[in-house]
Amino acid sequence: MSQRIEMHTGGWFQTNAFAVPTPAGGRLLVDAPGGVVDWARGRGWNVEALLLTHAHLDHIEEAAAVQRAWNCPVYYHRDGEFLLRDKDAFRRYGIDVDLDPITGGETMDETPSATVCGVEFRVLLVPGHCPGSLCFLRAPEKLLFAGDTLFAGSIGRTDLPGGDTDLLLRGIREKLFPLGDDVRVLPGHGPPTTIGEERRTNPFVGER
Repeated sequence: MSQRIEMHTGGWFQTNAFAVPTPAGGRLLVDAPGGVVDWARGRGWNVEALLLTHAHLDHIEEAAAVQRAWNCPVYYHRDGEFLLRDKDAFRRYGIDVDLDPITGGETMDETPSATVCGVEFRVLLVPGHCPGSLCFLRAPEKLLFAGDTLFAGSIGRTDLPGGDTDLLLRGIREKLFPLGDDVRVLPGHGPPTTIGEERRTNPFVGER
């Protein structure tokens, strides 16, 4: 894939979404914060699929809108399915928001190789920030779409329902750090970083 991966930041909590070129000339979107539909339309892209790192509100804000706009599949872990299909799910957590549920959809689990619209990923299940958090590794480019597991100088918060600090730290150390210091991390919030930088200096999970 000669075209570059592009990033959109928007929605309630300045959440990052990424557009990955496909062999057919379309795009895969990773996560769906507010504004992502207008962003992709403005570039004239055909969105072939949407991958969700997890089902927290800010990452799925426009998931149903993406699905409607391009009639494309949505991929997610089964542990987040109830948040994607039940329009009142977040109200049960005290968040008064109208969120359109997706229809259909495809569940994904951890696997060394999954191909979506001609693009191959290694899929890693790294819960702790929330159940069903997935990270997607593009080995040829050494890029990790990390969602809210690992940030530049931080980690995903674990004080929300289903959060587990020990589980998240163990997942980062056992699954993400071994990917290699030169792997670039594209997180769900904030700037990119690298596995090496976080392994050495991250105050929550690093060596220092």
